[in-house]
Amino acid sequence: MDIRFEGAGVSYGKRVALQPLTLEISERRIGIIGLNGSGKTTFARLINGLTKPTTGRVLVDGRDTADEKSGPGAVGFIFQSPQNQIILPIVRDDIAFGLKGRGLSKAEIDAKVEAVLARFNAAHLADRRAHELSGGELQVAALCSVLATDPGILILDEPTNQLDLRNRGLVQKLIDDLHEQTIVITHDLDLVSCYDRVLVFHEGQLVADARPAEAVRRYREIAG
Repeated sequence: MDIRFEGAGVSYGKRVALQPLTLEISERRIGIIGLNGSGKTTFARLINGLTKPTTGRVLVDGRDTADEKSGPGAVGFIFQSPQNQIILPIVRDDIAFGLKGRGLSKAEIDAKVEAVLARFNAAHLADRRAHELSGGELQVAALCSVLATDPGILILDEPTNQLDLRNRGLVQKLIDDLHEQTIVITHDLDLVSCYDRVLVFHEGQLVADARPAEAVRRYREIAG
């Protein structure tokens, strides 16, 4: 899918969260890195309409993300703390919840739930309670809930944050195997080492847009 920023920026009064920028994104794997408060999360939230630009516009496959009617429904977002977006206590019910209101029959919803659980070898999580899941299992459950709605673009915010080595490896493999266009916000530099493109943000500006090695080198210069 095609993502276009046309002079899009965000300000809150006199504070600039993201300087206006113009660029186009169509690669399959995109990493977003930068120090805390650099503007990377604001950039990502512009793509799915969680944040509206105060100048310019953002288009996802030609649709303006600020348009409440057309909206970027093709964009899924997994937050830094996935437990905060799991609404219902049972994993199966939570996945089904996101499919309701789409004109699907109960049989169709059940089939989609089973299919997405099977895709991630997560059938054993179906009847588990979300608060009983490990960090890696929570990420899997969140992935299932979001991907059941068939987004063309998936944005993940710090997907390996606070995970142990085993769960980090699990989540990295899940991301690597996704066929959806994927944008990953992360401080985990190894995670983006094989991506197609990496964007580096600093103090509300895009300061590098390059292949992983060059982007990481620039980030390390900034981080000192």
